[in-house]
Amino acid sequence: MKEDFLHYLWKFKKFNTSDLLTTNNQSISIQQSGQYLQLAGPDFFNAQINIDNQKWAGNVEIHLKSSDWYLHHHESDAAYDNVILHIVWQHDMVIYRKDNTEIPTLVLKDYVATETMAQYQELLFPKTWIYCERQIATVDAFILRNWQERLFFERLERKSNPIALMLEQTQNDWETVLFCMLAKNFGLNTNGETFFKVAQSIPFSILRKMSHEVESIEALLLGKAGLLNEDKEDVYFKNLKSIFQYLLIKYQLTTHEFEPVQFFKHRPDNFPTIRLSQLANLYSGQSNLFSKIIQADSIEKLYALFQISASTYWQTHYQFDATSPKKSKSLSKAFIHLIIINTIIPIQFAYAKSQGQDSTENGIRLLENIAAEQNGIIQKFHDFGIMASNAFESQSLLQLKNEYCNKSQCLNCAIGIELLKSN
Repeated sequence: MKEDFLHYLWKFKKFNTSDLLTTNNQSISIQQSGQYLQLAGPDFFNAQINIDNQKWAGNVEIHLKSSDWYLHHHESDAAYDNVILHIVWQHDMVIYRKDNTEIPTLVLKDYVATETMAQYQELLFPKTWIYCERQIATVDAFILRNWQERLFFERLERKSNPIALMLEQTQNDWETVLFCMLAKNFGLNTNGETFFKVAQSIPFSILRKMSHEVESIEALLLGKAGLLNEDKEDVYFKNLKSIFQYLLIKYQLTTHEFEPVQFFKHRPDNFPTIRLSQLANLYSGQSNLFSKIIQADSIEKLYALFQISASTYWQTHYQFDATSPKKSKSLSKAFIHLIIINTIIPIQFAYAKSQGQDSTENGIRLLENIAAEQNGIIQKFHDFGIMASNAFESQSLLQLKNEYCNKSQCLNCAIGIELLKSN
């Protein structure tokens, strides 16, 4: 038995509400259950209840046992002074207010039908992957769509938190924040943190000054990432290293000992040399990138912004001193999709939020034009009858699995609640 099940029972009145009695045999009738805010303090606010024909307005607190009131030290917390009803599953002691008056207690298990308990136990009985795997495909499409939109919003909120933190650190310099977030995502999971630190170590004002000097930007990025530390015979390498050393002196920059970038287990197109060169070309000849991204309201406009390639040298190289068959190292659509999902939409969302606006619908429209991600989680949902036809749906499913299924939050999940209500 979990406390959130009792919250569910009370919120949706999933028990016999007639002939309710307190532990002292006082009659109870519920006018309003109260607001379930899931904040600090009592579980339900502003409830209205008649106890022995006297109307009470106040808060409701729910516990598995009556003694949990003292276990949680509510007797010394002023936030609980206005509790008018204590709801428990098991009554093991009398609870008193500060003025020594007894708090009325309702033992909920006396009023819950056997069928309701069976439904709850069936939902939370261990399964192979998630609790509702046998039933999730039966959930009404309208309910599932509404819940996916909420999940998507929650995921955006989570992804925008690091952006808000960076804005504080940079005095609301959106261009700097965008540059750092793009760098992180150009580095993917393996090199993302190093790329992020490299970007943080370069004042964006320097990039503005070098906006038409792609080799200078590339030298600065590669040099800061530690990729120009060795001595090589390669002419392009020597040129970049010379430029980097000049820039260090000109702008009074320092080198840092970041975590070394990784080549191992990467496809060649994801090598850090290629991704940093592409990032340099994105910012070469590109002014006001942040404004352009904020104004981009279609997938086509974003594709146009990211139609970039690595520098000419890298058409025949993946690493210095090692030639390869000629290939234009432009950003693939799949990679642009990753940037849109992990950088562009969170940036648009955070900016709109800072302006008191909502960009959620625009984010959904963009993701509906992107194919669903393919990974183990999405495949598992597919196996149990929930298909992701686009990135909006796959992003929502990732949020569902990570924040609800993995944490056994079935009774805070619209799918879990619907299954309990409909069974």
